[in-house]
Parts: sequence; structure tokens; C-alpha cells
Amino acid sequence: MILKQFLLVLWLTPGIGKERANRAIHAIEKCYAPTQYPWEFEDLCHIIELTKQTSVTKLAGFKNGYLTALNQAQQFKDPYLSYFDDAYPERLRQIYQPPLILFYQGHLDALKLPSLSVVGTRSASPYSLNVLRTFLPKVVNTGVAIVSGLAKGVDVMAHQITFSQQGVPIAVIGTGINVAYPANHHSLQKQIGQQGLLLSEYPPNTSPRRAHFPDRNRIIAGLSSATLVIEAKRHSGSLITANSALQNNRQVLAIPGSIFSTESQGTNELIKAGALPVTKLSDIMEVVTPLI
Repeated sequence: MILKQFLLVLWLTPGIGKERANRAIHAIEKCYAPTQYPWEFEDLCHIIELTKQTSVTKLAGFKNGYLTALNQAQQFKDPYLSYFDDAYPERLRQIYQPPLILFYQGHLDALKLPSLSVVGTRSASPYSLNVLRTFLPKVVNTGVAIVSGLAKGVDVMAHQITFSQQGVPIAVIGTGINVAYPANHHSLQKQIGQQGLLLSEYPPNTSPRRAHFPDRNRIIAGLSSATLVIEAKRHSGSLITANSALQNNRQVLAIPGSIFSTESQGTNELIKAGALPVTKLSDIMEVVTPLI
């Protein structure tokens, strides 16, 4: 078994999670992990610090999960990237808790392009659409890929405008790569998988779960050097993405909105906290142009 396949084993093992996966990455990078794959179960437990305060019953269950994952990985046919692959984007390696595995459909060359992450409210107003129509075509036409989450509202608008300009959309979803959520986004998701790049941290057939979406937001932010937030409520997933970008030393841009709009409360507060306000195209281009 090669390293890439073994990393898939780890990620398919129930109970590994991001923190334990990153302990495995650290052990491999620092050369104190076995170089023969798969690891013996005892070595795995030591490296990911599983035995600390873990009952015998839970340990036995974890071992059964590990053995099942070994079998699953050996039969796995869908394409995926692992952390140590050459095609894995360096920007993503630099974030806190980078994904161990990324399942994908589409063109990995999209990851070589400069990119701008674009996020915003699911209940977008006409203001969001006007902003996107005004700014995004010129950004796309410079050769910048647009990263978003294929959610309702701003995300879908960003993907659609990217397509209208013959640009490259990258969508990061919170389900398995073959599951569309919401279901009426199936056609757009399929189109992105054919003409752009569709990414997921979750194995095929994984259904949407609430915790998946904050997790995928760190990937949206991590894939780009800058994130543009267009309309966001005070407590929204878009702000999670923006905060993840800030925590990983990425630029955050925000579209100011009406003080009377709940959809702009989050973006206005981002600006108060230090995000770059965007009032004209050059505000975006000054951030994007050095990436090209």
C-alpha cells in the first residue's frame, strides 16, 4: 500500500477527525512515523494519541473501523487528492487543520490558477446580484478562478456569473461529491464537475449535516489568498469563512451595505473589524492583480 492510499484509510476510519488526521500529517512530515503502510494498529494509536483516556470497548470499535477502512480504500475507485500529493494546493497546506483528503470531480489544473473566494448570504437581495454583475466579470476575465460553496444565494450567483464569462468555477461542498444539496442545484453541480472543479472533504454518498458546512468554509477560505463577502447576516456561515481567512492571514474584502438591512449587518461589522471595504472594482483588482 502506498502513502496516498493509506491516508485515505485514515480518513475513512470513523473517529479520526481533523485533529487526529493532522497529528498523522505531522508525524509523517517530521519522519517519526512508520514508512511501511498500512501502519500497525498500535502504531496508529500512539501517533494519533488515541489510547489516552480511551476505554477498551471504544478502542476495539476503533480497530474494527480501521480494518473496515483498509478494505474500503483498497476497493475505492473515485478520484481524490491526499495532503502529500503534488497537485494538492500549497495555499491549503498552510491553513490550520488542512484537509487530509479531498475528493474531486473536474480539472485539477484549476488549483494552479490565482483564485478569489466569494461568499455571502443564502437570502441574497437584488443588491448582491448587482454587485456580482458589476465586479465579477472583470475579475474572471483576468484569469482568476472563483471559489464558492454552491449554496443558495450569493454562492450560486457567483458560479453562474463565472460560467457566463467562460471562467473557472471551483465549488467546495458539504456533502459527498455525488450528492447535491439543495437537490435543485444538481445540474449546476454537474456542470461545475465537468467544466470547473468540484471538491469535497467527504466521501461519496455522504449526506448533508450541519457540522459539514462550517468545516468546508475553512477550505473555501484556504484555497484563495483573498475572500470577498457580499451581504452577510450578523451570525452567518459567510462570517465563519471570513474569520477562517483572517485566522490564516488571508485578505478579507467586504461589500458595505445599508445600515437598515439585516443582510448587511455582518459585512458592515467586518469592515469595522478591519476588512477592506469594496466600493469600486479597483478595490478588488488591487488585491487580485498581484496573484496573477
